[in-house]
Amino acid sequence: MDIRQLRYLIALAQEEHFTRAAEICNVTQPTLSGRIRQLEQELGVSIVMRGQRYHGLTEEGQRVLRWAKRIVEDCEGMREELEALTGDLRGSITLGVIPSALPMTPDLTGPLRKLYPQVGFSIVSRTSNEIIRQLEDYSIDAGITYLDNEPLEDCKTWPLYRESYRLFVAREHPFAGRESVTWAEAASQPLCLLTRDMQNRRIVDAAFRQASCVAVPEVESNSIISICAHVQDGGFAAVLPEIVQRTIGTASGLKAIKLVDPVVQYTVGLAVQDRDPLPILVSSLGDIAESFAG
Repeated sequence: MDIRQLRYLIALAQEEHFTRAAEICNVTQPTLSGRIRQLEQELGVSIVMRGQRYHGLTEEGQRVLRWAKRIVEDCEGMREELEALTGDLRGSITLGVIPSALPMTPDLTGPLRKLYPQVGFSIVSRTSNEIIRQLEDYSIDAGITYLDNEPLEDCKTWPLYRESYRLFVAREHPFAGRESVTWAEAASQPLCLLTRDMQNRRIVDAAFRQASCVAVPEVESNSIISICAHVQDGGFAAVLPEIVQRTIGTASGLKAIKLVDPVVQYTVGLAVQDRDPLPILVSSLGDIAESFAG
């Protein structure tokens, strides 16, 4: 068994197509298929459900895939650490981020880029549940997500900030001049909310229940930009995290009013798989998160 066989398997699982996986790996399709067959023979299990086309991985293949991702990640981590010693680190890091935390990602990526100018970043918007799954299968290197509402397991975490909530309205809205509104008052408005697969939405629904009211949104979206656009139109209000103001800015024409009765806050932070040693880029990101939180 060698690292190339594991990379071929990971590519096949990602592309779900032998030819596309071979193209990504810069080999021919027969070469990729042959090396995966060799891996099956060496391990003594069937990894791929074969037919005229790719039909997925066997149960054993799913287990092999998980180990393959971990081994390849450890191999990449070793390479990055050695490159860092020579001052020539050229790796990349993938961050999965809950939508509400996207505005603060430069606070982490900026300092990391100063440390390693040749490192690249891939930042993807994900739900908190997706972040958990993708940390487990090494699809992402780190996640920015809620830490205390639905606790993470087998993860190392660093708190970044406390998320609080605001009612976003257009400047001509009757509430626009107020410093605060209650959750019960917010429930009476035509609302735009994030979709139910978002942990933010579960937090917001729980806050409305705590205020002894139920909010039935007229618009639901997994895009904060889409929600803000509906509010800008003047016909809706939206419950969103305070940090969203960093994205929309003061020129948006929206007012963000503090929500009270109850005052709700949750911790958002950085999460990575708890492993030793951590890859140097992930470890450095954790150091930045720790100093940022301080």
